[in-house]
Amino acid sequence: MRAYSSRLLGRDSSLVLHGGGNTSVKGELTDIFGETRRVLFVKGSGWDLKCIGASGFAPTDLDYLLRLAELEQLSDSEMMRQLRLATLDPAAPNPSVEAILHALIPHRYVDHTHADAVVTLSNSPDGERILRELYGDEVLVLPYIMPGFILARQVAAATRDADWDALRGIVLLQHGIFSFHEDAEGSYEAMIELVDRAESELLRRAEGSSPSVPAASPDAGTPLQFSRLRKAAGEIHGLPMLARLDAGPEATDFAQLDDCGELIRRGPLTPDHTLHAKPFGAVFDADPLPGLRDFEQEYLRYFSDHADENHQCLDAAPRYGVWRDKGMIYLAPSCKRLEIVADISAHTIRAIQLAEAVGGWRALPRDKLFEVEYWELEQAKLAKARAAPEMQGRIALVTGAASGIGRATVEELRGRGAAVIALDVREMDGLESPEVLCLRCDVTDSSAIDAALSQGVLNFGGLDILVSNAGNFPASASLAEMTDAAWEQSMQLNLGSHMKVLRACLPLLENGFDPAVVFVASKNVPAPGPGAAAYSAAKAGLTQLARVAALEAGPLGIRVNVVHPNAVYDTGIWTEEVLSERARRYSMDVEQYRTSNLLGLEVSSRDVAASIVSLAGAAFSRTTGAQVPVDGGNERVI
Repeated sequence: MRAYSSRLLGRDSSLVLHGGGNTSVKGELTDIFGETRRVLFVKGSGWDLKCIGASGFAPTDLDYLLRLAELEQLSDSEMMRQLRLATLDPAAPNPSVEAILHALIPHRYVDHTHADAVVTLSNSPDGERILRELYGDEVLVLPYIMPGFILARQVAAATRDADWDALRGIVLLQHGIFSFHEDAEGSYEAMIELVDRAESELLRRAEGSSPSVPAASPDAGTPLQFSRLRKAAGEIHGLPMLARLDAGPEATDFAQLDDCGELIRRGPLTPDHTLHAKPFGAVFDADPLPGLRDFEQEYLRYFSDHADENHQCLDAAPRYGVWRDKGMIYLAPSCKRLEIVADISAHTIRAIQLAEAVGGWRALPRDKLFEVEYWELEQAKLAKARAAPEMQGRIALVTGAASGIGRATVEELRGRGAAVIALDVREMDGLESPEVLCLRCDVTDSSAIDAALSQGVLNFGGLDILVSNAGNFPASASLAEMTDAAWEQSMQLNLGSHMKVLRACLPLLENGFDPAVVFVASKNVPAPGPGAAAYSAAKAGLTQLARVAALEAGPLGIRVNVVHPNAVYDTGIWTEEVLSERARRYSMDVEQYRTSNLLGLEVSSRDVAASIVSLAGAAFSRTTGAQVPVDGGNERVI
């Protein structure tokens, strides 16, 4: 029941966002000596209420926690050490920083959320009075204080003479709300009822204050401009970043407010959001690059104003900002972080507009936000952070992504941390994810390519890698049997489409991080076979295109290389019919044909994908104009 009701809370983004909030239940355990221990099962650090199960709760010694609460002082790092010592299962996660506070509340079930409506009201000039009048004696309203031990001490002092049977909740201004009860349903229902009251009050006060305006449509030049912004942000960050333009109705409404730039700089919905989204947003005008530099300078001043010798400055790149008249921009080093920033920003601009209608948006002062962003516990987490995946923050475009080499390449890139724009004329079932944007696109159509690129760039920020893979293998035909239609079709897809895709991508690749192009050609280029003139000639032309591209793009810092796969039988071009026909031409059975290379090994799409992604990666950062066989060793090629 504890896990179940926690998930109910976690799945409502107006209550909990991305790991926020915490819950607990008090119970008992029998230890190895047969002694009964009072236990607080509290949400583990790093767990998300949206999907938490029993293993996400840390069993901690309740009596030990209550003794900790009696101490006069306890630093954050020592508190976490003591919480770990109080944990009764060495395999359990670290207890939430709010564990002592949960222990102090005498009810069995305790729920804590960062409910938007409650925090929005508290972020208005008269918010404390409004909340006190709204809840009366049912809810204790306390001023903001940092999470952890000092917050637990504040609540302990404020509730020393409280009637816990009459009290239904606690509001922590600019932070969130607690509810509690002797059973899970009672605590959950108290939370929902208290938050509903805040939502109704907020909407009543804001009614009719925010007329909607039509959503703006990005102009043709926006993707290129956006890719330049993303490149500059990554240079400030020190690593590649992703960026997303939100031009939806709510974002556009906000971006068209006269004072949107001033509002976005006042601060976040809750101080916890600084950990994901920085303490304030950026402001971008028609040319967004000066706004990026303005944010960098303002953030460095913010750090200088509040830091001491123990603080190390984090990167000065923004995580969100308003692009006047166009919408909201989100920036982050990974797809997961980008989704978090987008969610936080969407909730923040909604809250800002509601709070403005109530009397004005007033977030915590920056010194308080700095305390959270540079909290010693968060600094310790950063020091222990794992190295980022090889291609985190980089963006790739893969054509012919529905199956075979294209699909395997998408999966390989995603596995190495890249964001991928996947194009194909067919459906790409099972491939879509936060890291992969699947778009139906006919790559022989220049206007379709431009439209897909625009959508992909505004979703991820730019382009660093192009894997030009789309193609087909025509039915075998001698030159005497060749039809005009078969020849033209092969030239259009196997050669012409690659030129069109490359031409559209080059301006974006100029703004990329270690930009690279990999063309998927064929063994038939160095070693053609009879009956495949249309395919071999097109792939030879593609290889020549790649050589010229390497010459032209090299001075721009763009690498261009080619892979020549052969006999990759798990691709769409190798139907059973084609495979049998090709085997007969070489006087082999199908099994012999599958492994007819010097290594005697079958070559899979995954093998080719690994080579493609390696060519696009750091290992080949000094290589361009290369042609790499992926064929198990072919005598005719060698």
